[in-house]
Amino acid sequence: MFQPNNQLPVQTIKDSSALMQVDQTEKSIVVRDEKQNGGFAHAETIIYYSKRLQDDLQMLGMKIKGHEDNIKFLNAQNNKLDDLILDLQVTLGKHHGSSTPKIEIENHSQLQTEDQTTELILQHEKSAAGILCQLKARHGPQASHLQLTKDVLGIVATLGKVDDDNLSRLFSEYLGLETMLAIVCKTYEGVKALETYDKQGCINKSSGLHALGASIGRNMDGRFLVICLENIIPYAGEFVADDPQRRLDLVKPKLPNGECPPGFLGFAVNMINVDNANLFCVTASGHGLRETLFYNLFSRLQVYRTRQEMVTALPCISDGAVSLDGGMIRSTSVFSLGDREDVDVKFPKPLVISALPEKQIEAERQVKEVRWKKEKMQDDIQREQALLNHAKFNFDRKKQEFLKFLAESSSYATQAAPLTPR
Repeated sequence: MFQPNNQLPVQTIKDSSALMQVDQTEKSIVVRDEKQNGGFAHAETIIYYSKRLQDDLQMLGMKIKGHEDNIKFLNAQNNKLDDLILDLQVTLGKHHGSSTPKIEIENHSQLQTEDQTTELILQHEKSAAGILCQLKARHGPQASHLQLTKDVLGIVATLGKVDDDNLSRLFSEYLGLETMLAIVCKTYEGVKALETYDKQGCINKSSGLHALGASIGRNMDGRFLVICLENIIPYAGEFVADDPQRRLDLVKPKLPNGECPPGFLGFAVNMINVDNANLFCVTASGHGLRETLFYNLFSRLQVYRTRQEMVTALPCISDGAVSLDGGMIRSTSVFSLGDREDVDVKFPKPLVISALPEKQIEAERQVKEVRWKKEKMQDDIQREQALLNHAKFNFDRKKQEFLKFLAESSSYATQAAPLTPR
């Protein structure tokens, strides 16, 4: 393999779409049939094409060297991530094995809350959410490894918890049953796997969720919502400092006089409890559920103590508001009046409130973040290897072309050389 003398810095990893293109129409360079007195082209032409081929080989050699350096650098970084994960796991082990007291408050009267939420979803037998829950109930953790469901994160109602039952009812009513039963996928590839279509654009009932439903005796009816996390524009602001739940640092509403409205309790998006596993690196860009899914669903929905206080705060309500006594404003100009509507599927309550040491919480966060970085690093290595393979292929192709040219040139030189008598 050609190796240039100068050492190049590690190149920035490029997208696979930037693969070096070789002109497939370029013919092998041969000495033109420009005959002069029965001979080949002039020696100057041979020198020109020889120099051109050597320059091409040198350029390809530099590309190969650059990709090899990139892979070497990425593998070194990947090894460092492995070491960091081991160190963090040791730190976690020390905390788990320490005698530091942990405060665990279990509410035994609500131990079945999550199971009850699942049972209520299962009662919607012909819904997409009901079919997925039935699949999970029958096959357990193995269900998440199926091609159809491997990209499904869960159902909206199962991805968050709310401490207060009244707030849970309010939030469920605000979102509506259809949204509470929405399926959440990490990528658009996962969305496409759930439903396919024939050439006429009609739903193919023999594949996707429709086929799954039919296989367990639950034929799906009507439409269903699917939320794609990678297509959501995430919250772009700061997070509340030192908050294990990574609540969004949203600016509190202010009346024209500059004061916070009386009765303001907070933002709905920050009143959802998210499992630690979904707080970080749920999407490929490293975002968690709060700043993607729940910010998309609730935006800056405000929560007030009473209807009266909510109405007083109208001048500073931009994305809707709810009150603990059942008031609901969906936007600055849309009011929900009448009796409260009970949505049977609502967010469950947390089963255990655990006051873990801050260092353990931070270590768990770091482990998840480093593992996410490692996954991204593996993708970068594979992409760089593809670039390297492509460059080597082009180098070998150009090398064969050069050898062929040298053979033809040598043949010409032999024929053209006059015999010199000794």
